[in-house]
Amino acid sequence: MKALFVFTLCLIAPSVFAAPGVEALTVTPGEGGEQTYTLSIQVLLLMTALSMLPAALILMTSFTRIIIVLSILRQALGTAQTPSNQVLLGLALFLTFFIMSPVLSEVYETALRPYLADEMTAQAALDAAQIPLREFMLAQTRDDDLALFARISGQEEFQGEADVPFTLLMPAFATSELKTAFQIGFLLFIPFLVIDLVVASVLMSMGMMMLSPLIISLPFKIMLFVLVDGWALVLGTLATSFYV
Repeated sequence: MKALFVFTLCLIAPSVFAAPGVEALTVTPGEGGEQTYTLSIQVLLLMTALSMLPAALILMTSFTRIIIVLSILRQALGTAQTPSNQVLLGLALFLTFFIMSPVLSEVYETALRPYLADEMTAQAALDAAQIPLREFMLAQTRDDDLALFARISGQEEFQGEADVPFTLLMPAFATSELKTAFQIGFLLFIPFLVIDLVVASVLMSMGMMMLSPLIISLPFKIMLFVLVDGWALVLGTLATSFYV
């Protein structure tokens, strides 16, 4: 049986290797000087872009600030895994789409729709799509963080916002988002920390040192959070913090 397989492979191999292969790259010049690539290259570029999509979602949108604040809030409440990670990720994802909808709409109107209608080349569409995203990221980036990475890269002078490269803007934006997220998380942590301290002091004064203060303070923290409509306040504050 093995000999038959080897014999068949020897018969088929010459015709397979002699057959003309599919060209990996074919560039067709257009009338306006633009270049059109083969479908295989377009698919390869598309798959490469999709592999970078999670990183772009995390580092170039409002997702980072939202998920960090929600995680700190859950820890401040002391509810362990409630809400679960899946719920927090889903909530952060949909809130990110809500916050980024003006930017995404502008990208679609100025870049994606003209490109799909063959009214704009791929390079021109990419340049047009960068404008609203750059404006959003620059509005949320601190000048100190931008100056820090500009000094590290040796590019300390920019004539305008359009001259700031994405390779410099992305780490500055991510650093600013981390700072803002931890600042909001600190403010959220304070009232729950006060409740923990009060409960721990009361239990200590009553001599109930063997009873965990977290067990007693948890219902009070949940009640306080529900009475002040905490979820609406937190999510509303997160949404408005990007456009103040």
